[in-house]
Amino acid sequence: MAEQAEHKEESLMEKIADKIHFDHSSSSSSDSDSDTKSAAAPVKPNIWRLFGREKPVHHVFGGGKPADVFLWRNKKISASVLGGATAIWVLFELLEYYLLGLVCHLLIFTLAILFLWSNATTFINKKRPHIPQIHLPEEPILEIASALSIEINRAFSVLREIASGRDMKKFLAVVAGLWVLSVIGNCCNFLTLFYISFVLLHTVPVLYDKYEDKVDPLAEKVMQEIKKQYAVFDAKVLSKIPIGPLKDKKKV
Repeated sequence: MAEQAEHKEESLMEKIADKIHFDHSSSSSSDSDSDTKSAAAPVKPNIWRLFGREKPVHHVFGGGKPADVFLWRNKKISASVLGGATAIWVLFELLEYYLLGLVCHLLIFTLAILFLWSNATTFINKKRPHIPQIHLPEEPILEIASALSIEINRAFSVLREIASGRDMKKFLAVVAGLWVLSVIGNCCNFLTLFYISFVLLHTVPVLYDKYEDKVDPLAEKVMQEIKKQYAVFDAKVLSKIPIGPLKDKKKV
């Protein structure tokens, strides 16, 4: 009996030791697995994005319906908007139609149809057509005017800051941009320029959103080269130009 009791105790101790060893091995294996997973998890590099953006292109355009139109999320609406702009450009630019004449002809056509329809209902014993009352709400118009005034005042403040001679880099960038716009303006009129900008807004963002992983590295190389050339130009030319007494007065 004593031998059987000792044998049972030994077997029980062996089972407990095996269980402890299994728990320890499983915990160590899980720790090693987690360590290997954490070691194998790739660290996301800081990818350079065009214009220093951190959000997707859809969020840059506001993330609403205008962004959906520009990025062709709804192809029917985007195609209809671009087709309407193309029709307007063809009508006014290629066919040389005038805006005032078009508006007058559309109003004549609409009034003639409604007038004939209203008089024809008396002969066929039907109700007259319901002509809705058109009323422009004040709030959206005031919001648009307020937004335009804010942007115009901001542009004036930027121009004033540039004209004060504090930032040579910004001054050169604005002058170069205005010169490019003047060259483009001499080649085409305002309507064609507006149409080209509208087409670019409907093509360039969607292409960039599709191929941004290929465009961003090339843009990074171009920006680095521009910075190198600007540093050379700054060292040879801009640093030798006297900035003026504006900063000296502020320091005093």
